[in-house]
Amino acid sequence: MTRIGWWLAGGCVMSVCLLIPIVRATAGPKSDPKPASSAAELSTIRGLVKATAQATLASQVQGRISQLPFKEGQRFEKGALLVSLDCSKYEAELASVQAEYRGKKKTYENNLRLTKHKAVGELELVVSQADAEKAYAAVKVAQVNVTGCTVRAPFPGRVVKMIVNEHENVFPNDQLISLLDDSLLEIELILPSKSLAWLKVGTPFEYAVDETGLRYPAVVQDIGANVDPASQTVKVKGLFRAQPDNVLAGMSGTASFAELSH
Repeated sequence: MTRIGWWLAGGCVMSVCLLIPIVRATAGPKSDPKPASSAAELSTIRGLVKATAQATLASQVQGRISQLPFKEGQRFEKGALLVSLDCSKYEAELASVQAEYRGKKKTYENNLRLTKHKAVGELELVVSQADAEKAYAAVKVAQVNVTGCTVRAPFPGRVVKMIVNEHENVFPNDQLISLLDDSLLEIELILPSKSLAWLKVGTPFEYAVDETGLRYPAVVQDIGANVDPASQTVKVKGLFRAQPDNVLAGMSGTASFAELSH
């Protein structure tokens, strides 16, 4: 090869080497071909209607069920009597300890007066005071037992399930009745974690209830505090814009979000 040929060949190689970093620099990092999860993709998110408050109440004392005023499905107000136990034993115990407390209290008050006249020693006064305080504590315990004979509603709502029947004997911590407050229903959803790119509290959506076949406007109320690392999902709670009369807790459905601008 001639000197001119070698010179041309070397120039071509150098040109290619100089172009490679330029091409790499202009190309930049490779972008993800899949965009972040958009609202339009979330048209088949399944959800569950839940009551904002629900509870299963248990017995605090041992006794026989004497009264169950409400049946399953019936409504009640806050403070309503739900379960009543035969309380004759605990009422008698309360009367006994109250009488003992009155006697101990009188003894202490008498010793307190005598102490001023140096007729009673300091030790006797302190002991009588401790006896009176112990008797008062027994009264408080007996009052708790009497109070435990009645179970009242912690919130307004409906009876979900009666776990016991009248005339049955129950023991402490035995479950009695299951309740829920359906005055404010919420919708529990599980969304892909990529939805956090656009999902916010107040984001509107529609919820189609399977059982009624109707669609209801709703809004996001709360977004979960963490993402499940295994499923890459986040828990979301929504509220109906207007509480529907024909929707019950436990009904399932599908949430659909309108297309949002990013």
